[in-house]
Amino acid sequence: MIENNQKVTFRFYRDSYLWYATECGFEFPVPIAEAGNATFLAEDRAILFMRYIRKHMEFLKKSMEQRNNLEFGNGCDN
Repeated sequence: MIENNQKVTFRFYRDSYLWYATECGFEFPVPIAEAGNATFLAEDRAILFMRYIRKHMEFLKKSMEQRNNLEFGNGCDN
């Protein structure tokens, strides 16, 4: 998602998050609380957003693991 100087594009703002998408279509949030005095452009280099991309990928991974545990009864008393 960040190789070869790929870009991210701003999609929308919702609930205190700026949502961006990579060139391959992966969408991720950027909390405005962390923006400080930074400038967020409509299009920018993806490498500058790697922190937010990784955080959202980890969030999605954990969410899927929790969902799978619930669906298959792992860790639940039946």
